[in-house]
Amino acid sequence: MGQPPRDPEPPPLGLVLEFMRRLWALNHELDATSKRMAAIHGVTGPQRLVLRIVGRRPGISAGDLAQVMELHPSTLTGILRRLEARQLLSRKRDTGDRRRALFMLTSKGRTINELKEGTVESAIGRALRGLPETKVRVGEELLETLTAALRPGRER
Repeated sequence: MGQPPRDPEPPPLGLVLEFMRRLWALNHELDATSKRMAAIHGVTGPQRLVLRIVGRRPGISAGDLAQVMELHPSTLTGILRRLEARQLLSRKRDTGDRRRALFMLTSKGRTINELKEGTVESAIGRALRGLPETKVRVGEELLETLTAALRPGRER
């Protein structure tokens, strides 16, 4: 009695589908790591990114923060409210323009900002350290191109 016949090799997915498969795998891991961060540190990956940016740019406005993060301001509003409610961010009015709110880290926010391990950022940092800067820059360019292509109005 011989061995059962082997399944034939599946057809290749092709460049686009293979790339999409890898993007979805990355998205899954980002979400999973973000949930672990929320359970362990009390903030999600996007919330931590906001804290890191505010830590680097104290007094940043919500509009400038939305621009840096490439998010619609309404998307950022929910994140900012949750961080303020947890007393990780403080808000003050811009003395030059009363309509603008400026954000700073609180002492609790600085503690989260200073975390070194168990974050999306630390995992990405470990991965990037093993690559030459030229490859990282090519990766950034590719991510920017993909982001732009996915924005509404780009279907050509």
